[in-house]
Formats: sequence, structure tokens, C-alpha cells
Amino acid sequence: MQHETEIEVRYYETDGQGVVHHANYFKYFELSRVKMLRDAGHDYAELERQGVLLVVHSITCRYLLPAVFGDTLRILTHVERATAARLDHCYQVYRGDVLLAEGNSTLACVNADGTVQRMPSFLIEKGKQVSMGLSGE
Repeated sequence: MQHETEIEVRYYETDGQGVVHHANYFKYFELSRVKMLRDAGHDYAELERQGVLLVVHSITCRYLLPAVFGDTLRILTHVERATAARLDHCYQVYRGDVLLAEGNSTLACVNADGTVQRMPSFLIEKGKQVSMGLSGE
């Protein structure tokens, strides 16, 4: 499962040096994950109403080149692995064909009390298809 999200850098996302503040990349990653889920036919808000919460366990970003106000960024997101209780994503942020940043995240599936629970089967199966190269996407 690979997904592409395009965004335009907004002025308020930049810092005093005129570049995108590093913390905003994590917001870009989240936006891309939510859009990927939606485009696969699943609404994250509905999952939460059903008691399925996907919380960030860990997240990293490696910054290669700066992005600035007005840049159009392309975020490529794919599921690297899906297990019974977690999802691992990889991200690449591009301006045109130039790689600006890359990252990884691990999401844990928990209930409203914060107790680890099984991932919905559709997420596990999609993750397995991706890791085995069967998704056709």
C-alpha cells in the first residue's frame, strides 16, 4: 500500500530562517497516513468511534534539504509492515524529484483505555499483501 499526498507549504509552518520547522514533518506524515487510510476506504474517525485507536509508538525523521514557504511537497507513504497490534510506515518527502526528508513511524493499536488490542483485520491483511508484493498498487 503506497500513497502519495501533495501539500503546499504554508507560511506559518516556517521558522525564523524561512524554512519549514522540523516538527511540521511529523504533521505531514500524519496527514499522509490519514489520507492513505481514507483512500483505501476507511475513515479514521469512524475507527475511533468503534474503539480502535492508532497511537504513535515511535517516529523519526531525517532531514536532507530544507523546504520553504510556497513549495509544493509530495509525501510518499507506504506500509512497511503490519502485525497483530502495530503498523510500520515509511515516508519520503519530495520537492519535485528532490528528496528533502525521510522518516519512519510505528503505530500501536489500543482501545480507549490505552490497552493494546488487535489491529483490525483489514489493516493486517493489507500490510501482509504489501510486504509480500501482492497489493498491485
